[in-house]
Amino acid sequence: MGSVTAVAKGARRVAEGGDLKYWVGFDRVPFIGPVRIQRLLDRFEDLEAAWTASPAELGTVLDQRSVESLVRIRATLSLDGEMERLDRLGMQVVTLGDAAYPRLLAEIPAPPPVLYYKGTLVPEDAIAVGIVGTRRSTPYGREVAGRIAAELAEAGVTIVSGLARGIDGVAHRAALKAGGRTFAVLGSGVNVIYPAEHANLAEEIAAHGAVVSGYAPDTKPDAVNFPPRNRIISGLSLGVLVVEAPIKSGALITCDFAADQGREVFVVPGSVLSAASAGCNRLLRDGARPVTCAADILEDLNLGQRREQTAVQQVLPASDEERRVLALLTGEPQHIDELAVAAGLPITQGSVLLSMMELKGMVRNVGAQHYVRV
Repeated sequence: MGSVTAVAKGARRVAEGGDLKYWVGFDRVPFIGPVRIQRLLDRFEDLEAAWTASPAELGTVLDQRSVESLVRIRATLSLDGEMERLDRLGMQVVTLGDAAYPRLLAEIPAPPPVLYYKGTLVPEDAIAVGIVGTRRSTPYGREVAGRIAAELAEAGVTIVSGLARGIDGVAHRAALKAGGRTFAVLGSGVNVIYPAEHANLAEEIAAHGAVVSGYAPDTKPDAVNFPPRNRIISGLSLGVLVVEAPIKSGALITCDFAADQGREVFVVPGSVLSAASAGCNRLLRDGARPVTCAADILEDLNLGQRREQTAVQQVLPASDEERRVLALLTGEPQHIDELAVAAGLPITQGSVLLSMMELKGMVRNVGAQHYVRV
């Protein structure tokens, strides 16, 4: 994780320095990924210097194949032209380390350094659940997926899926109908919608969430693109729900990634006679959490409390008094009266303030009016 953190810091330098185009440029270079980008940042400090470095300088940190690839791409690619093209396509770019980069995704091992998207990314999208399943869904699967997606969306959870036929499409549409936010993660460029019949759905998703890809514009959908796409779906989510999945299913690959990333795996039980649920039933046998409604997921992920805390944070902004109290708190319990006196507050005001800070998720009452910082 140390190298990922360093890459994030480097990406932040690039973005803050107005050099986003160099980050996009390196994303176009074959054989240069997060590890090699880190080497470049360690050697050159920013990607502009790395982009313009001589082959000899590049050779001190890159293998010959990577150097040749970079030299070839930068001789033909206009970075300014590429940024203008992204603007014309209505696409935005966020790099690892930018404030807008999805927080959950940034926490996984080797997150994608660059994301392309249409729509909006907001902090509230950190409260998200992935919903995946078979393209050949049954009426049962569609009914359950739609119901749970709608209930989660109504609770303020962002629904993440892959825009595929079947369960994915049902989950996106249910979230939109419920007035919620949803992300569609593609295995192609954001301007290459697959399947084509979901083009209108993609536009609606972009208006109420985001269509996201780790692939550059014009990238065609290809079988090798979808496992990395599934890895992003789980990375964007606190947990992944599987609704109908055969034994050989991309949804099961998403679950493998979720487990590796420390995400929860939820499964809707299916008939033992249905091939569409064979993979789900195997996941249940292996210890996945069975769910029948959105309330099961909200309870397991403690999302009801998180959403209440977020709402209070938005209504009640931090004050000087809050900042003073927070600065005094540590992981060791302190009595409410001592905190109030140390913060220069009347005991009554200190009591009210700490109660509100607890609602906001900033502090916790550990008993007998003793508080710790969260």
